[in-house]
Formats: sequence, structure tokens, C-alpha cells
Amino acid sequence: MKYQSFLIKYSEIGVKGKNRYIFEDALVYNIKHALESVEGDFKVSKVTGRIYVTTEGDYDYDGAIDSLKRVFGISGICPLYQIEDNGFDDLKEKVVAHLKDVYGDKKYTFKVNARRARKNYPLNSMEINMAVGEAILDNIEGLTVDVHSPEKYINIEIREKINIYSEEIKGACGMPCGTAGKAMLLLSGGIDSPVAGYMIAKRGVNLEATYFHAPPYTSERAKTKVIDLAKKVARYSGPIKLNVVNFTKPQMYIYETCPHDELTIIMRRYMMRIAEHFAKESGCLGLITGESIGQVASQTMQSLLTTNAVCSLPVYRPLIAFDKQDIIDISEKIDTYETSILPYEDCCTIFVAKHPVTKPSLKVIERSEMKLGEEMERLVNEAIETVEVIEVR
Repeated sequence: MKYQSFLIKYSEIGVKGKNRYIFEDALVYNIKHALESVEGDFKVSKVTGRIYVTTEGDYDYDGAIDSLKRVFGISGICPLYQIEDNGFDDLKEKVVAHLKDVYGDKKYTFKVNARRARKNYPLNSMEINMAVGEAILDNIEGLTVDVHSPEKYINIEIREKINIYSEEIKGACGMPCGTAGKAMLLLSGGIDSPVAGYMIAKRGVNLEATYFHAPPYTSERAKTKVIDLAKKVARYSGPIKLNVVNFTKPQMYIYETCPHDELTIIMRRYMMRIAEHFAKESGCLGLITGESIGQVASQTMQSLLTTNAVCSLPVYRPLIAFDKQDIIDISEKIDTYETSILPYEDCCTIFVAKHPVTKPSLKVIERSEMKLGEEMERLVNEAIETVEVIEVR
């Protein structure tokens, strides 16, 4: 059957108070944006606590479902059979015809689940359940009722029109992007940072990103890899402004001036400073990293404390308590894993010390940074002024 409508369900938005409409309107906007690239003419509407996607004529059903599954805020996508109210006998006939059309001769257990938004309908919900269930059993052979664990829920909503649906496709859940402000993602070519961006976007946050490039030590393929990762995250988060910072000169100067066991921490501190500069320019409310406690030397509690010390904005670390397999599982789900493991190194990995400090002292690190002096400030300003900005969609 070619459905012409979808009922869009949401969960968390439903518990909002007087500002609920703000989240609903954002979700409607994001659904429209997600369907722009799908073949077909789609209309998105909001009606008394329900969001509908309707279409006329031919359209790409699979493409529409795939796009809707990536919209944060949607908990369920229900392909919908919608009819006019032409009496209860007509309703029973339409439900039976719908099930025959969708499931054919397939055998399954079912339960009818009716809800009345129109309380003046002549039958109550229980009476609708019993009468429609009886009509299904009388007209379709081999089906049985199971009120506890049915294979199919036959949902009937009595509204201005009558909604009939028996399938609910799981959505991305979360909150609509754009309802919680904007944050700056420190995006590398690894597995972790794209997952961190995805998870923060799921809470309604718009993303901007900063990537640190170090030619000739990192190749153009490494940069392309990061752009590809940003595109995959943008399928969920919406467009991402990507700041590509040439970090070669600051990184080499740190390498030549500072103790090698402190290189990673000092380098990370300057990355945070630069990313925060762009974040403040863009009105971001925080920084996002893919760090997880103890995963590498720069992610011990002491290292994170030392890194945080240079930031005035909050640093959000959604992966902080995850182990590596947890992160890999999400990266596979959002289709970033295969790109992340391509063998093109980023500037975080090319100058790693053989024995990096794992419990750095903030005072010692600050003393080492004093050796960098005004030259480092000049190099950082040069990196900021020569930033390449890429709009990723």
C-alpha cells in the first residue's frame, strides 16, 4: 500500500508546559528541512497535539522514512491511513480493507487500540475496540486477539478525520535541533568527536565545528575525511559551519620549545583557546569534545582539569563515562565509523610523545607555556586570521 500520510509522534516535547509550541514549531521546521532533498511534494502540519506529513502523487517512500528517522525530536513515524467519518459500519469496513491490503494472508495476533479525541462519537473506546476486533475476526481468517503482547496494534484515533495505523517506526528521539542554543564541536578525524557532536545535537543543540589541520604533516585526505564526517553528523544536526585552522606553526613551536612529555596537554590547551575564540564570535554557549575518562593520557582526570583551566565557556563531554565499544556502537549506528577509521592521521596523533605525562600539574604546565612568550601569541593570531570556513550540509 502506498501511504499518503504519516503521523509523527514525539515524547519529551509532550511534557513541556506553556512553551510546548516552541518545540513543536521547531520540529515542524526541521521535518520540512529534512524532506527538502526527498523526491515528492510534502506538506507538514500541526493539528491539536499531532504533527502530520502528507503528500500527493508519487514520492520516495523509503527516502522519506530515512530522512524522518534522522530528525531529532521524533519518537515514532506512523504510516497513516486517514479516512472521513462516514459512520461506524464504514469505519469497520475500512479497517478490514486496510489490514488485507497491508498484510495480505499473513497470520498475526492483534489488539485494537481506539482513542477518542471527539468525545461526542456515539461509541466509547472500549465499544470501538470490541466491535472492530469482531469485524476483523469475522473477515480475516487465521488471526487471533492477544490483549497482552500482540504482534500488531491496530490503532484508531477518532478526530475530525479518523486515523488508522498499525506500524510505528522508531525515530531518533531527543529534542528538536535549535531549541537549546549552539555549541562548538572540536572535530577530529577520530571515532569519538563525531559521536559527541551527534549526542549533543540530540539534545536540541545546533553545532558549529573547529578542525585543526597541520600540513604537510596531515594530508588533504585527512581534511577531506573530517569534512565527510561533518556531513554525516549534519544529516542529523542540520548545517554545520566548519572552521579549518592551520595549526602547523603553533604545533611545531610547541614541539621545539616545551618538554616533550607535556606536548599533548599544551597542544590541547591551545586548541581549546582557539576553538573558544570562534565559539564566542558565533555566540556559542559551550565547547564539545569527545573525551572519555582514562581513554588516553590527555583524558585522565588531571589532564582534563588542566585542559579546562584555559576555558571560560563550559566544556560538554557527552562520552565522559563511555568505554570504547559504547562509542563504536553509536558511530556504526550513525554511519561515521568506517570514515573515522580511514588511515589519515590528524594533528592530534602525529606529535604524540612516547611517554606523555598522565598526571600533569597545572602550575608546571603554565610555567612551560610561559616559555612560548609573545611568539606563540603571534602564531595563534595568525592561525585565527587565516581560518578557512566551510559550510557543511
